[in-house]
Amino acid sequence: MTELSRRRRMLVLLICCMSLLIVGLDNTIVNVALPSIERDLHAPVSGMQWTIDAYTLVLASLLLLSGSTADRVGRRRTFQIGLVVFAAGSLLCGLAPSLGWLVAFRVLQAIGGSMLNPVAMSIITNTFTEPRERARAIGVWGGVIGISMALGPVVGGVLVHSIGWRAIFWINVPVAVAALALTALFVPESRAPRPRKLDPVGQVLIMVMLASLTYAIIEAPGKGWRSPVIIAFTVAAVVALAALLLYEPRRREPLIDLRFFRSVPFSGASVIAISMFAGFGAFLFLNTIYLQDVRGLSPLNAGLCTLPIAAMTLVFAPLSGRLVGEHGPRSSLIVSGITVTASGLMLTRLTADTSLIWLLSSYTVFGLGFAMVNAPITNTAVSGMPVAQAGVAAAVASTSRQVGQSLGVAVAGSVLASGLARPLREGFTDASRAGWWVIVGYGAVVLLLGIITTGRWAKGTAERTAARLTVDDTRIPVTS
Repeated sequence: MTELSRRRRMLVLLICCMSLLIVGLDNTIVNVALPSIERDLHAPVSGMQWTIDAYTLVLASLLLLSGSTADRVGRRRTFQIGLVVFAAGSLLCGLAPSLGWLVAFRVLQAIGGSMLNPVAMSIITNTFTEPRERARAIGVWGGVIGISMALGPVVGGVLVHSIGWRAIFWINVPVAVAALALTALFVPESRAPRPRKLDPVGQVLIMVMLASLTYAIIEAPGKGWRSPVIIAFTVAAVVALAALLLYEPRRREPLIDLRFFRSVPFSGASVIAISMFAGFGAFLFLNTIYLQDVRGLSPLNAGLCTLPIAAMTLVFAPLSGRLVGEHGPRSSLIVSGITVTASGLMLTRLTADTSLIWLLSSYTVFGLGFAMVNAPITNTAVSGMPVAQAGVAAAVASTSRQVGQSLGVAVAGSVLASGLARPLREGFTDASRAGWWVIVGYGAVVLLLGIITTGRWAKGTAERTAARLTVDDTRIPVTS
C-alpha cells in the first residue's frame, strides 16, 4: 500500500473510530433501556440477559473469522459490508415486535459489528507504519473503546426518555451510512500478503463453547444447576474447549494461534480484558436494575447517574493512552485494578436508600478504573507482535473484551436470580450483594496480573514469542 499523507492517515483513523463508536455504544446503550424493554416485551431477567449477550456472544465468536476473511478478500470491502449489515440489524432491532425477534436482530447486528472492530484495527496498523505514530493511533483507538462504552448508558438514557427504547438502535443508522460513504472515498483497499486459510472447525468449536457456557450460566437459576439440560450444555462447553486446544495446534494456520499465549504480556492482556469487561458488564447490568426498578429513577436520570463513568473515561482514557506510550502499561493497570476493587467494595454496602453522593462516588471510582485499562490492553496485545500478526492479536484482545462482557452479564444475572427470594424491587439489594463481591474479585485479578505481566521476565517472553512467530511465518507459503 502506498504511503498516505498525515492528513489522510488521520482521516482513516477517524473513520475507523466512527465504526468503533457505534459498536461500542451498542455494547452498553441497551443496558439503560432494559427496564423499558422488560415492560414492553414482557421479558424476564434471563430475557434481559439475552438481549445483551446475544450481541456480545456473536461478536466474540466471529471477530477472528472476520479478521482473517478481511485479510483474504480485502479489508475495506469487509469493513463496508460490516457497516451495511450493522445498519440493517440496528434498523430491524428498532422495529422488533417481540423479545424473540429483538434477540434475533441483535444477532444480525453483531454479525455486522464483527466485521468492523478487528478489520478497522488491521486498517490502522497498515496505515500507520511508523512505530511511534502507530502506538499513538492504537492509544486513540483504545481510548475510543472506553469512551464509546462509557457513553452508552448516558446516550441511552436521553434517547429512551425523549423518544423511546427503539431509538437506541436507530441512532446507529446515520452514523453507519456516513462511515460507509467516507470509507468509499478515503480508505484504501489492502490485503494481507499471506492471508490465512479459513478454519471452519475452529470457528464452530469457539461458537459452541461460548454459546453453551453462556446458556448454562444464564438459564441455570431457572432450570436448576442439576438439570439435564444445564449439565449437557456445560459438558458441551468443556468438550468444545478441549477439542479446540487439541485441534488448533495441529493446523498450520489456525484460527487462534496458541503460540501467542506463550507471551506472558499477551496472555495477561487477554485475561485482564476478560476480567475487566466482565466487571463492567456486571456493573452496568446490576446498576441499571437498581437505579430504575429499586430506586424508581427514569431512564434519563438513571443514565445521568452513570455520567461520572463517562466523564472519567473522556478525561483519563486519552491520558492512559499517552502514559502507556511513554512509560508502558504497568501504572495504568495498577490504577485500574485498585480503583475497580475499591468501587466494588463500596457497592457491597448498597441499600435501597444509599446516599446518592456515595453512589456517584463509587461510579466515579469505577470510571477511573475503566478509563485506565483499555489502552494497555490493546497496546500490550499488539506491541511486539510482527506487523502481519497485529490484526489477529488485536482481534484476540477484542474477543476477550466481548467474552468478558458476555460472561459478566451472565454471571451477574445468574447470581441475582439465584438470590431473589422476593420480588425484584424488594429483594434486589440482598440478592445483588454477591454480585458486587464478584466485581471486587475481577478488580483484584486486574491488579495482580497488571503487576505480574509487565515486568522484565514477562517482556522477555513477548520478545521470544515474536521472534518465533516471525521465523515460523516466513516458512508458510503464500496462499492464493
